[in-house]
Amino acid sequence: MTTPATTAPGTPTFPEAAEPAPRTRLRQELRAVCALVHRDLLRLSSHPTHTLLMLIQPVLYLFVLGGGLAALIPHSALGVGYQTYLFPGMLMMTVQTPAIMVGIRLITDRQTGYLRELLMAPASRATLLLGNCAGGTAVAAVQGTVLLALAGTVGLPYDPLLLAMLLGGMVLASFAITALALALAVSLNRAELFHMLLGLVMMPLLFLSGGFFPLDNLPGWARTLAAGNPLAYGVDLLRRSITLRVPDQAAAGGIEWFGHHPPLLLEAAALLAAGALALLWSTHRFSRPE
Repeated sequence: MTTPATTAPGTPTFPEAAEPAPRTRLRQELRAVCALVHRDLLRLSSHPTHTLLMLIQPVLYLFVLGGGLAALIPHSALGVGYQTYLFPGMLMMTVQTPAIMVGIRLITDRQTGYLRELLMAPASRATLLLGNCAGGTAVAAVQGTVLLALAGTVGLPYDPLLLAMLLGGMVLASFAITALALALAVSLNRAELFHMLLGLVMMPLLFLSGGFFPLDNLPGWARTLAAGNPLAYGVDLLRRSITLRVPDQAAAGGIEWFGHHPPLLLEAAALLAAGALALLWSTHRFSRPE
């Protein structure tokens, strides 16, 4: 018959490992999010050439396409000059590319094994996905800010409040696009399939965004599709922000709900809700063990 072992007098005892306190746990999660955002910003700063290359297309559209069509499209048709009308659409084009790249990078990290190593960090899967979303949003907003510096070249004033409103709209749109890209990426296993799907949907989304021409000129079924297009809400949010600060730059067209333009704050809330729902769904999908 054995007797339970006793601890000799003077022998130190150690408590069993316990779960970290809620405050400590929250601090760990926040540090993980900050580390992922810092990683993405470091990647952005270490590849300035890549950043400039992604800005070439919207700049060419703005000054070549916009400059050419400005002579053909009368000011009265849009309410503003065509380059001014085109500017919010080019801001949206600038932020969408780095936002979508987050989804491609997630799939690539899974294929290369980097994601498996990342999952060993003392943070939940939901936190890691949130960090990826925050990093992609920050990078997209930074790139959009570079193009925002050209506002004066298309006739917009460098009004601090206007620039702040445009930056806020870009951050909101970047968050929604990044969250939607992650929602798609967590459901796919191959980057090639992700690229193929993007090729099928991105061009229609751009043309249905109102960035190139007023949505009022589209047929009814196309306007209905535009009402569910997150890019259209982003473009309309930026364009209506310009109208608030520069009333003489009121552009035609925009999102319509049942024949009426929704309030600006309601559009912003719809864009935020779309991003939040996409992030919640992707977090639920990503949190399941593989």
